[in-house]
Amino acid sequence: MDLAWPVTAWALWAATLAAAFKVSSRDRPRAAPRHEAPPAVVELLRGMRAQEVFHSALFELAGRGWLTIEDDRLSPAPLRQEPLLPYERWVLERVVARLAGKPYAPVMAVMPEGSELDGGLIPLVRQTAIDLGLARRRWPTMIVPVLLAAGLFIPWYATISAAGLSWPGMIATMVSFVAGVGLLMAGRGFLLTPAGREVAGPEAEPTDPGQEWIFTGSGWHGAEIEPPGSAAPGPKRQEVSGYVVKHWAVADPDPGTASGRCAYYVAVHDGSSEKARSFLVTQGLYQDVLPGDHVRLLVRPHSGTVVRVLAHERHW
Repeated sequence: MDLAWPVTAWALWAATLAAAFKVSSRDRPRAAPRHEAPPAVVELLRGMRAQEVFHSALFELAGRGWLTIEDDRLSPAPLRQEPLLPYERWVLERVVARLAGKPYAPVMAVMPEGSELDGGLIPLVRQTAIDLGLARRRWPTMIVPVLLAAGLFIPWYATISAAGLSWPGMIATMVSFVAGVGLLMAGRGFLLTPAGREVAGPEAEPTDPGQEWIFTGSGWHGAEIEPPGSAAPGPKRQEVSGYVVKHWAVADPDPGTASGRCAYYVAVHDGSSEKARSFLVTQGLYQDVLPGDHVRLLVRPHSGTVVRVLAHERHW
């Protein structure tokens, strides 16, 4: 079978797609943001998960008197007349609904399901970032992604005409379906502007470590946290298990750290000790675990660095 025409058609479509993405990725002139980026927006721009964005919004509301948070316990505060951003209103409504009239609840108990966060909170925070000039849509309308998806018909039809239902035709069908759905569902995209990249960059100052989520459900009462590398002399590698009770980031660490210009830490409590132990982790692990998670880690006690995550369980 002659696949010259199908290959040519696919190459032309791929070149058109690449050109469209390259043109749409160019920075567009825009005035500097007039307002400071809220912490929840900053967390979103840094690529943190929806739970972290929700967590930042909670502390943001607590800092302005809408909620009261002590350690891992949250309680409502009298309603205020201050205007709220759409995502702040969404968070407050979910908190009130989950409290259901109770005087207080653990922070974990008011956390919505991941699908609810992805479908409700994240679009509102993204729109706030766009309104602040920190991000933009790849294309103003769906016309371009719809045309790109419709253009898949040409290389798909050329492949099916030449190869029928053989393996090239089946691969072309699968690729067309996946690419078409992807373009239609996320075709408009979400891109950071230069101001947004500055806010989200590694040189940007992390959120206040004092407002990081502290989890005390493991039996740890928020007492002292041992610094990394403070363990007594012992083996080169050691297994540590327990609950993550806190995590935080510190800007401008020592040049030798593996995280670049920002160091990331987690504190783990074993359920019985008076103190929690802290460890230096990569940005990926920092973004993957949340306070309240149960982990089993392989660490270097001398340096306080996590080598590998052996187990990771989420109980909420």
